[in-house]
Amino acid sequence: MKTEAHRNPEQGHWVLAKAGKRILRPGGIELTYTMIDNLKISSDDDVVEFAPGLGITAALTCAKKPNSYTGVDINAEAADIVKKRLKYDKAKVVIASASETTLPDAYATKVYGEAMLSMQNDKHKIEIIKEAARILKPGGLYGIHELGLYPDNVSDEIKKETFGDISRAIQVQARPLTVKEWSEMLETEGFKVLTVASNPMHLVRPKRILQDEGFFRTLKIMFNVLTHSDLRSRVKQMRKVFDKHENHLNAISIVAQKL
Repeated sequence: MKTEAHRNPEQGHWVLAKAGKRILRPGGIELTYTMIDNLKISSDDDVVEFAPGLGITAALTCAKKPNSYTGVDINAEAADIVKKRLKYDKAKVVIASASETTLPDAYATKVYGEAMLSMQNDKHKIEIIKEAARILKPGGLYGIHELGLYPDNVSDEIKKETFGDISRAIQVQARPLTVKEWSEMLETEGFKVLTVASNPMHLVRPKRILQDEGFFRTLKIMFNVLTHSDLRSRVKQMRKVFDKHENHLNAISIVAQKL
């Protein structure tokens, strides 16, 4: 299966986007805000975002008026969406892989990515984390917002079942990790974990949709799902799988510092 795959309308996050959902991160806008707050982005920062998606977090970042913002996306169509959303003269988007950004060494003071490492195998996860370390200045911060598993001692059998069910539901390889595993992966690549936060994985539950999208857009999403059988079928499938694994599946955000 392709890593950082080209935009595929059958993938779960694009199905939700077609329904009208803008917040596609596993922990919702609340965990995104937490990550951004923990990154402490200021006007002194050169910020890089891996796979900015629809550009929601990019807009939050640019509202803080960083010295520069660079989005990195392998998908040209997705990159165009971000470019149109951003109204900031110090922002740009480059077409490249998160594991090979083409950016110079020590280019950034802050790097982050959301809902993208979870969709890579461990080898590619490590390649992306290494790239974050390469483009960060010493002391710079790296933030992630990803699917998580809990507790830390969750069995291999449960992991295997969870991986398979989620991958089939969202049509993307999904390999979430526990907080311990995420932290160890970051520490092995030269980072020190500073903050850890979590939220339930309630991406398609009505309460989370209302919290993320607001009342009127939630109505629009509900209308689209109810009137399009293909969307309704996929959303029900995702909801069923997420609910099945809610005792072991969550969303996590970690901010770590490059040593």
